[in-house]
Amino acid sequence: MIDIVKKILGKVFMYSVIIFTITVSIFPILWIIMSSFKTNGEIMSGPFTLPSSIDFRAYKYLFEKYDFLTYTFNSVLISFLPTFLSLIFYTMGAYVIAKYDFPGKKLFFTLFTMTLLVPVHSRTQPIFSLIVGLDLYNTKTGLMLVYLSTGLALSMFILKNTFQSIPMELTESANLDGAGFWRTFLSINLPLARTGMITAGVLMFLTNWNEFYYANLLISTSNNRTLPVITILFNSMFTYNYTNTFAALVVVVIPGIIFYAFAQRYVQESMASAAIKG
Repeated sequence: MIDIVKKILGKVFMYSVIIFTITVSIFPILWIIMSSFKTNGEIMSGPFTLPSSIDFRAYKYLFEKYDFLTYTFNSVLISFLPTFLSLIFYTMGAYVIAKYDFPGKKLFFTLFTMTLLVPVHSRTQPIFSLIVGLDLYNTKTGLMLVYLSTGLALSMFILKNTFQSIPMELTESANLDGAGFWRTFLSINLPLARTGMITAGVLMFLTNWNEFYYANLLISTSNNRTLPVITILFNSMFTYNYTNTFAALVVVVIPGIIFYAFAQRYVQESMASAAIKG
């Protein structure tokens, strides 16, 4: 009888923790969506109450007044292209580090992972000076150049452990059959590393999509701005448009959540593998 009570209490506790965690995670998102349908007066008088009506006026205002389609295109381009190019270089680098021995191998990988410890703001001056010196200030190219190195450390860690999980015997067998470096890499190892590549790509894309600091620092005109930066347009010294701000946040946040929801299985599998191998 005592054992049954313990099991019941254990399950009650487990489900209580799960429900609490889900509630804490989902509530801010639901609150932002709910507030985007309210007026400023409703938000001020009752921030946690339901909207009196479902009105898409704020979203219509965003796309008509602030040309959110342009900002959305900028965000997609500036997030996707650096992610795609970075993934190509990181994958090749991680493959060499994982499968081959060469002088300074451990040092190189240590330097890559140590960049996780470098605060973002400490890189402001060299990055800003470099972009200005290359005459790329206030250009999409300059911001994409910065984003090319955004996920270096974490991506290299994930991809390196992914390639290490692939049996070396497959590569050796291919070499015995006459396959060279590129054939072994492209035909054998790359398809088996799909999960790790998707994980690294998803994390880099979401980081670039939500990045605000450098997007605000390196872009000064509206036609090159990204979605996260546009949210500050609704602030001024004396007024604050809460309804439009919440609607803008929905446009910025929801696509990333949907994108991650479709790719979460690959992310979980790869992170578990990386934790075991690392």
